[in-house]
Amino acid sequence: MRRSVFTKDHEAFRKTLREFIAGEVVPHYADWEQQGHVPRELYRRLGELGVFGINVPEEYGGAGVTDFTYLTVLREECGRAGVTFGAESVHTCLVLPYLLEFGSEEQKRRWLPGFLSGEIMTAIAMTEPGTGSDLAGIATRARLSDDGTHYVLNGAKTFITGGAQADLILVVCRTSPYDPENRRAGLSILCVDTTSPGFAVGRKLDKIGLKAQDTAELSFGDVEVPVANLLGEEGAAFTYLTHNLVVERLGAAIGAYANAAGAIGFATAYVKERQVFGKPVAAFQNTKFVLAECAAEVEAAQSIVDRALLEHAAGELTAADAAKAKLFCTEVAGRVIDKCLQLHGGYGYMLEYPIARLYADTRVNRIYAGTSEVMKTIIAKDLGL
Repeated sequence: MRRSVFTKDHEAFRKTLREFIAGEVVPHYADWEQQGHVPRELYRRLGELGVFGINVPEEYGGAGVTDFTYLTVLREECGRAGVTFGAESVHTCLVLPYLLEFGSEEQKRRWLPGFLSGEIMTAIAMTEPGTGSDLAGIATRARLSDDGTHYVLNGAKTFITGGAQADLILVVCRTSPYDPENRRAGLSILCVDTTSPGFAVGRKLDKIGLKAQDTAELSFGDVEVPVANLLGEEGAAFTYLTHNLVVERLGAAIGAYANAAGAIGFATAYVKERQVFGKPVAAFQNTKFVLAECAAEVEAAQSIVDRALLEHAAGELTAADAAKAKLFCTEVAGRVIDKCLQLHGGYGYMLEYPIARLYADTRVNRIYAGTSEVMKTIIAKDLGL
């Protein structure tokens, strides 16, 4: 179906990205997966291409785009090639909205130039060893110093994407005592410079997929964080987190759909070339029917993404609608990529084939930014159930 969300400028950006990925990413990607992270030079190159500044206002050096359409092009091109840009998605889609929405003018002037260039890479630390979707259960604590100049931060975080390479980490912590009557109160966001004494990167976690995206455990032992690094108001973090989850879930939906579309491309090319019983796998009716089913599902997911993009651009994308988009697109991606891998036969299980990478990389989409079960709960609540 014809799409109306992209312009000629989007397509010019797509061409630039496609050439960049083919020339500077795909040839090195297997090595990056082996080392467990992309090189810092990749982030600087993305900064040069303007990727990090798409949604940054012009007064801070960015392009001033207020919607997700350019980042959708980026996700589609990464999916098409079966690659990622390491922790870029966290930097641009998760952290940036917090800085723009809740950062002070001084903080924006201090951090955004490096953010744009890739010299300052960021991450956000919410999840703890005993706290996943239940953000109100966060136990990492920060105490204001007696002279009121800094916080003293103690605790641990896990599953932090980009945590090993980050220069600035937004840490969600408890700045007032836990109140069982109001579990959501007392949470704040502190922006932690990773050169601070007491900060440490623990284990680099060995994941099923997303091998070129570093994920780590972090610890904070009496880390002193200047009060100037408090993001927004003290005690308001839970509201901030729920506010930005809409954007995070839209990003997850886009990434899932893009990977599913990429899988169809890989499978279609493979079945045309692979010979079985003297003819291409594509000649069998089962192959045609499977890919037809996949194409129909991905088209439906694409339509939901496009509608969500328009709603987001208009400032009208609700939490329930974002949950619907994430639930549908991530579940579709799981089904479609599994079917496309099956069409590769035994080769689909080999990591040298991009379909295997997409299969492993996409599985986490049904977990992060809220599990599929959490999405169903949100949607059911919206139905009055």
